[in-house]
Amino acid sequence: MNLEPINQSNLYAFYDEFSQLIQLHKENKLPNKILFSGQKGIGKCTFAYHLINYVLSLGEENIYDLKNFKINIENRHFKLNLNKSNPNIILIDIAKDKKNIDINQIRDLINNLNKSSFNSKERFVLIDNIEYLSLSSINALLKIIEEPNLGIYFILINNNKNILPTLTSRCIKFNLSLSHLETISISEKLIDGNINNLINKDLIDYYSTPGKIYNLLRFSNENEVDLTKTNLKDLINIIINKNLYKKETPIKYFIYDYVELFLSRNIKLTSKDFWDNFIDQINKTKNFNLDEESLFLKLKSEILNG
Repeated sequence: MNLEPINQSNLYAFYDEFSQLIQLHKENKLPNKILFSGQKGIGKCTFAYHLINYVLSLGEENIYDLKNFKINIENRHFKLNLNKSNPNIILIDIAKDKKNIDINQIRDLINNLNKSSFNSKERFVLIDNIEYLSLSSINALLKIIEEPNLGIYFILINNNKNILPTLTSRCIKFNLSLSHLETISISEKLIDGNINNLINKDLIDYYSTPGKIYNLLRFSNENEVDLTKTNLKDLINIIINKNLYKKETPIKYFIYDYVELFLSRNIKLTSKDFWDNFIDQINKTKNFNLDEESLFLKLKSEILNG
């Protein structure tokens, strides 16, 4: 089961927003700097790939199926994406061994954009997780995003995190969201199964997203964890005991969400001051790349096993 955004030929949500962008493109008014903002895991990157495929497939065989909001899997650009060899798409994201999108990635992007186009098609720069851009990366990016060359489109993905207004002010922003019912419906379509038969209800809340549910199932398969018998406390203990917060795991970007959910459900186990201080520590750890080990050991000793 590979449900990474680049593989998704079906669009399961945001039809109105998609139709709006398509109409803008038909009128030659598609913004060349777009920001999609919303919870991580709701399908923003999938949405972006569909928009890109619509534009690039125009005039070719196997064009985008607008009626069904579906990419034709025989489309040339879709196949090139799967092989990570599409000359018209540049993807920028956090490298596996990094905590931020660093300046060298943006410098490589600038060099790439300064080269002649491979063909007459538009080129798209898709930057995922822009909240992880370092300050130097943002400053370098601003120089090329201010006045992009003709035929170059920037699509930025933000996960409802604070980012510098100097970057967001240059983009047309689209806020995307899913209801809880939409999340469950989309998740069950993606996995072709009933969520309640696969995951303990304790692990699902109103802030769950299809991406979070999918990565939780990936996590269970890779670590042989029976999610039907695992509650939230068990899950966090497994993550801490196996040092999974230090590794590139399917739920790496959702670990803090589970911790905050546990604390909010069990606030009676702590004083309000402790709860507030711990949440503050979580935010500082995430924002300033502080040591995670001491944070999780404190959680384990004072809350989980206290």
